[in-house]
Amino acid sequence: MLVEFVDSCPSTHLYLTDALRKGVIKPPYAICAKNQTQGVGSRGNEWNGYEGNLFLSFCVDKNFLPNDLNEASISIYFSMIMKIYLQNLGSNLWVKWPNDFYLNELKIGGTISTKVQNFYVGSIGLNLLKAPENAGVLDISIQANDLVWGFCELLEKKISWKEILSKFSVEFDKSKNFITHINNESVDLSEAVLCEDGAILINKKKVYSLR
Repeated sequence: MLVEFVDSCPSTHLYLTDALRKGVIKPPYAICAKNQTQGVGSRGNEWNGYEGNLFLSFCVDKNFLPNDLNEASISIYFSMIMKIYLQNLGSNLWVKWPNDFYLNELKIGGTISTKVQNFYVGSIGLNLLKAPENAGVLDISIQANDLVWGFCELLEKKISWKEILSKFSVEFDKSKNFITHINNESVDLSEAVLCEDGAILINKKKVYSLR
C-alpha cells in the first residue's frame, strides 16, 4: 500500500473520497496527517483532534479484503485490525460495537467507512498523545507513522472475517454497558445479540453498523 504522510489536512477522509471520485489516486492508498482541522466523525459529527494523534484514511478494493466479509460490517473489520495490532504491542484497547475504540470506559478514537464507486474508504482517528475532556489516550507509546505502517501490513494479511468475529465476540459484552446511535436515536445495547455477520439483534430487529 502506498502511504502519503502530510503535516496538515482539513480532513483525510474527505480528501481521499474526493480524490477517488476524481480519479486522482488508485487503491490501495493511504494518507496520514500530523494535524487535522476539520475531521469527520460518525453521523457527520466533527472529530476534534490534536497534533500528534492519529489521523489516517485509506482506500482498498474488494480484492484487498477477505471473501467472507460482509461490507456492511467493514467498520468493525477495520477497527479490529487496529485493535489486534495494538493488542500485540501490549495495549488494552477494545472495540465498542460497531466502530469506537475504548480504554475501560473512556473513548479514545473511532473508525468510519464509506464506499466510493467500487472502493472502500476507511478512516481512523485515535488519541495517541492528547485528548479532549471526557476522552482518553492510548495506553502505550507509539508514533503515528509506525502505527500506520503496522496497521497497513496487518490489513494486507487479509485476516478472515471468521477469525475477526471470534475475537470481537469475546469482548462484545463490554458494549452492552453503553448506548449506540441508530437512525439518529440513542439505543441501549444491554439486550443486543451479536450476529455472525457483525449485525446485532436489538428490539427484534437486525441492525448493521453501516458506518
